[in-house]
Amino acid sequence: MFVDECVIKASAGDGGRGCVSFRREKYEPWGGPNGGDGGAGGDIVLLGSHDTNNLVDYKFKPHWKGGRGEHGMGKDCNGKEGRDAELRLPLGTIVTDVATGKVVAELILDGQRVVLCKGGNGGWGNTHFKTSTNRAPNRANPGQPGERGEFRLVLKSIADVGLVGFPNAGKSSLTNAITKAHPKMAAYPFTTLHPQIGVIEFKNEIQGDRRLLLADIPGLIEGASENRGLGHRFLRHVERCALLLLIVDMAGNDGRDPREDYRQLLNELKLYDAALLKKPRLVAANKMDLPEAAANLAKFRRRYKVDALEISCLEGTGLEKLKSELLRRVAAFRRKEKVSPAAAA
Repeated sequence: MFVDECVIKASAGDGGRGCVSFRREKYEPWGGPNGGDGGAGGDIVLLGSHDTNNLVDYKFKPHWKGGRGEHGMGKDCNGKEGRDAELRLPLGTIVTDVATGKVVAELILDGQRVVLCKGGNGGWGNTHFKTSTNRAPNRANPGQPGERGEFRLVLKSIADVGLVGFPNAGKSSLTNAITKAHPKMAAYPFTTLHPQIGVIEFKNEIQGDRRLLLADIPGLIEGASENRGLGHRFLRHVERCALLLLIVDMAGNDGRDPREDYRQLLNELKLYDAALLKKPRLVAANKMDLPEAAANLAKFRRRYKVDALEISCLEGTGLEKLKSELLRRVAAFRRKEKVSPAAAA
């Protein structure tokens, strides 16, 4: 089961209360105060992890609590701090406070730690209240309550390439062919029901091995941006991609027109978020092994002056060239990303 959005309730631990105690030993019947402090409550901590790509654990376990701090004890013994509650979240998770609508955290790096709710401080023991005029204070502070709140978790996958296309265009077949992911393939629409993240590996003995992450989202249909079909709620998974790979069934199966498919794909992306059209994009002209594909590709290129690489997922032709082009374009985008902030400064 794939879950990319859920709501959790988080409560950090309360601090332990301070202790009222006095030193009582042989020959010391009127010793001074020795009450220890209460321990701090445990925090709610978010941890970015590349070992998970799903929020399913938090859908079925929405309540999270930090440990309560121990109360202070006599003989100047402080209470133990409460245990932190650590939530391991997939990279690309955005955390929003439900009450205010404000984004409070965004996890994009492996190992990134964010304290979502701070545990309450422990109360002071009576030792802290001794003064020159009050040598035996009978007072201690209670522990402070921990922070708490309701938060929405939304996953926007972090990938280098976003694969977009209509049902039956060959997205799952392409993902199977060039990555280590193995989504379901079949001759009917909507075999992909949730986003798949695959790894494209490149072997290079001189420059070292490299890899790209490819996000395959469920097939779009016309009106996807208006909440129709399966793809509408998954379009956010291509927002962070460096490159959009639009796969088009160039054979025009089921009476489809590849030129109209491409126009509708661009329109759905624009309606969802116009910024997506500003991203670099590449067209994969699939099913070039079929006889109708060559004539359709010629018509497509006359209408659209875009780069369209010819591939056949069935026969495996053109895939190595496609992989090389993806690597080149993503690398160029990443270099530009690094230069832009410096240039702006």
